Amino acid sequence: MTEIPETIHYTADVVAIRPDRRVLLIERGWDPFKGMDALPGGHVDPGETSLTAAVRELEEETGVRVPETELTLLGVWDTPGRDPRGRYVTVAYLAQVPANTQARAGDDASAVRWASLDNPSASDRLAFDHDQILRAARDWYLNATTPQQNA
Repeated sequence: MTEIPETIHYTADVVAIRPDRRVLLIERGWDPFKGMDALPGGHVDPGETSLTAAVRELEEETGVRVPETELTLLGVWDTPGRDPRGRYVTVAYLAQVPANTQARAGDDASAVRWASLDNPSASDRLAFDHDQILRAARDWYLNATTPQQNA
């Protein structure tokens, strides 16, 4: 049996969330999914960790600067077919940012907006599998902010 190697692209995404439960989304400036909402993120460059890439991509695409120490690992998304360009594996991070955090479109984002964590894109305009990442962020946020009861 011959093994067929697969090219895997490594990316990082960031769920930046304010205390009012609003998350930062970008409007993609080009394909795939041009014009659709997505989380800030992108390719991990040679020599970078996914954490370093997450910080860099968030700042490049939105102007929001968050130190690496303020990012929390949310999970890894690697379902085949999650990106039409090929096999992509993303590491997603959560960043809790101040209420007055301002963002601006940069790099490959044509616009930015703050959306409700509970209903980030009512028009079903989320690219890739970012709806799944946002569901995980919502679950994490609810568990982190809900007082735990002793059994």
